[in-house]
Amino acid sequence: MEARAIQRTVRQSARKMRLVVDLIRGRAVPEAYAILRYSKKLAAKHIHKVLKSAVANAQQAAQRQNAAFDADGLRVKYAVVNEGPTLKRFTSAALGRATPILKRTSHVEIHVEAATPAPKPAAAPAPPPAPEARPAPKAKAKAKEPAKAAAKGATKQAKKAAKAGATRRKEGK
Repeated sequence: MEARAIQRTVRQSARKMRLVVDLIRGRAVPEAYAILRYSKKLAAKHIHKVLKSAVANAQQAAQRQNAAFDADGLRVKYAVVNEGPTLKRFTSAALGRATPILKRTSHVEIHVEAATPAPKPAAAPAPPPAPEARPAPKAKAKAKEPAKAAAKGATKQAKKAAKAGATRRKEGK
């Protein structure tokens, strides 16, 4: 069961509210209540109200469906703070000018759902194939032999040039 609650145009900036919402996202509802209760941020009071409303909405949905309800078994599934409309005000400044003041607002949305126990893992994975089915390591060794034959046929000058190039790469030049 899932329920949600939204509070619109809260008179606090979304940036400040997100700091608190990030603390409760994905947690159990009793734990989220405890975090919000002992937080020093003003945003915690607004978010606590929204969380309490979401839990009440879940309880009402359970009553409508005639289902069992346990508030302690809920968890915060989705919690987000979006920017709301900005109130634009002006204050006086030096030399008869005016400077703008932006009073920011935000929208808080929280979804709660019943915490389900973790699903049990399926049957054990299949064992690796038998050793006979694997390719023989000798096939890899045969692939390297033509490269050795080409190196034997190279001249002394080519070997010196290859050796000098390898040392330059090691030194980073």
